[in-house]
Amino acid sequence: MVLFYTSTAVDPPVTIYMGKDKVENEDLIKYGTERDVWFHVDKLSSAHVYLRLPEGMVWEEIPAALLADCGQLVKANSIQGNKLNDQTVIYTPWDNLKKSGDMAVGQVSFHQPKKVKRVHVPARENAIVNRLNKTKVEREVDHEAERQARLKAEGQVRKNAALEKKKQEAELAKKRAEEKQSKSYDALFTEEAGYGVDKEGYDPEEDFM
Repeated sequence: MVLFYTSTAVDPPVTIYMGKDKVENEDLIKYGTERDVWFHVDKLSSAHVYLRLPEGMVWEEIPAALLADCGQLVKANSIQGNKLNDQTVIYTPWDNLKKSGDMAVGQVSFHQPKKVKRVHVPARENAIVNRLNKTKVEREVDHEAERQARLKAEGQVRKNAALEKKKQEAELAKKRAEEKQSKSYDALFTEEAGYGVDKEGYDPEEDFM
């Protein structure tokens, strides 16, 4: 089961989710997306919390209020961390998570440790935790089916973008061809208008008049 929350710390609201147990965490590690940011209490056991970044937001510039929501949710779902003040929550893009076969269930490391950021959580804020809990939805997730649907949707977006680019290129080529043809006609009319007159304006036919 996966637990989904809605954060209204930003507008429009965004989705935060986490596995209900460490087994589900394994699937989330495997089936995350490039728009996901992973959160965890540093050096303590806690839930694996993911923020699904909205369009236009990058992980390095998550608004402070949204970071607070994620930090409070992680802390509240850590048996030890929930009881302690002054906790550090670490976060990194999903694709920076590294999982090898010799790791325990739910355990991860990082491809690039320098891409891990930290946020300080001084104490539990019940107002934030309660607000998030009121939005909680628990449901079974077919991760593979969702992955295939996502890949299909992303493929359609790329296809539409390629078709639009091809259309624009065709329109530009047509416009250039029309401009080139127009210039050719202009040159032709200019030559016809000056036919029989030399560079100094002398018309040879005048000698026979």
